[in-house]
Amino acid sequence: MKLIATNKKAFHNYTMVEFLECGINLIGCEVKSLRKGEVNLADSYCRIADGNLVLVNCHIKNYDKGSYSNVESRRDRRLLAHKREIMRMLGKVKEKGYAIVPTKLYFKDSLVKVEVALAKGKRDYDKKETLQRKDAERDMQRTMKELSLPTKRSCGG
Repeated sequence: MKLIATNKKAFHNYTMVEFLECGINLIGCEVKSLRKGEVNLADSYCRIADGNLVLVNCHIKNYDKGSYSNVESRRDRRLLAHKREIMRMLGKVKEKGYAIVPTKLYFKDSLVKVEVALAKGKRDYDKKETLQRKDAERDMQRTMKELSLPTKRSCGG
């Protein structure tokens, strides 16, 4: 698995409930841009239209050497998943506060895969609490590392 991009903003704004790996319907020039890492998932989300899962607002830069085969960089892209998985997610999305957001874009062998998550929106106080917890864990790790460092002893010999 070769990671192309992650959506860090989604982990800040949402609490992830469950994950699903999907394929994505792309054109050749888009794959070449992905190999160069020219993609942005920051403001993207997924919606269900006509029984299909669709990735919206994902920016894949146009390939430099592509000509007639280049397409719009922010077009809607169909995600490939089983119908029952899509319908199960649709049932959850109809509940209040749930959304489907892409979290990772990666290569699995030669195929491009998107990891989407069923997510519940965080409130401002939840975001603040998460940041405080991460800071506390980081401080604790730092002090543990300082305590576990061996001290230099001189050998009298």
